[in-house]
Amino acid sequence: MAYDRRPVQKSALADTNQPSPEALAPLAAFKGAEPPAPQWFKDALAREPERGFVDSLGSKIETLTWGETGKPGLLFVHGNTAHADWWSFIAPFFADDYRVCAMSVAGMGGSDWRERYAFADFVQDAEAVARATGLYEGGKAPIYIGHSLGGMHVHYAAARHPEHMQAAILVDVGFGGPPAPTQPVNPAFFRPPITYPALDMALVRFRFMPPQTAVFPCAVDLIARRGLTPAPNDAEAFAWRFDPNWWDKLDRAGVIPDSDTVAAISLPLAHIVGTETRVVKPEQADLFPPHTVRIEIPGAQHHIMVDQPLALVSAIRALLAGWEA
Repeated sequence: MAYDRRPVQKSALADTNQPSPEALAPLAAFKGAEPPAPQWFKDALAREPERGFVDSLGSKIETLTWGETGKPGLLFVHGNTAHADWWSFIAPFFADDYRVCAMSVAGMGGSDWRERYAFADFVQDAEAVARATGLYEGGKAPIYIGHSLGGMHVHYAAARHPEHMQAAILVDVGFGGPPAPTQPVNPAFFRPPITYPALDMALVRFRFMPPQTAVFPCAVDLIARRGLTPAPNDAEAFAWRFDPNWWDKLDRAGVIPDSDTVAAISLPLAHIVGTETRVVKPEQADLFPPHTVRIEIPGAQHHIMVDQPLALVSAIRALLAGWEA
């Protein structure tokens, strides 16, 4: 989760420990080459998704889908400045038993940019995606799974439209919120995308927010590569696939849930947290309803899918099995 809007992001969270060079540039050692990958990772990527778009609110929303239509639905939602491919080595683990979709939030990944963004619009986008990609065809509403900012979106939707999902899984979600605007947004000050003249230069500049190392550099490399696109007006250069003005354009209503919002969540809810996270704070416990199931992943930091991916898969599987029983 990040609120610094630059592609190379500095931590906006208080921390007296200086990040290591490996955390500040986790792909620097590979100099543009792809890191080696374990067999499970290769096998997951071999199950390539169907890629497409769903129309919602006048925008095209990017979708990746796996599994047969007619099975129960799972909807994966990524975090800030990310994209649907953050789930492309996680989602295939569920494709035998579920119809699975990962979506790119409006303004990120391959989804269209908008003049304004709102949590309320995400509710409509997610429902449109779930309907269009067959997540309801198993006879029930899908289960939503959201990481970081995506989990904030899912939390918002669960409170206001519980009929859209049968349960929700939040993955390392904190509610720090973006900095409050002090004045109306002036389009003249919008940031242009930062561009890089070569792919290896862009990969070296990739880092997480908050900065962290990863047990599986192959996962970091994949999400970095698939997070790049030819730069505007220069097909030889590269830019990150997200609107650099996303937070400036955001309607902040609902970003921080109030007590009524929390009390409104009655459907099954779980929160998977990394024991080494710098995002989820103890004082935020009242932002989750009392019936929330909490699962801690030992050794995991905020971006659990890149340092403890198989533990994350196991935790999600355990929750799904318990809810089906």
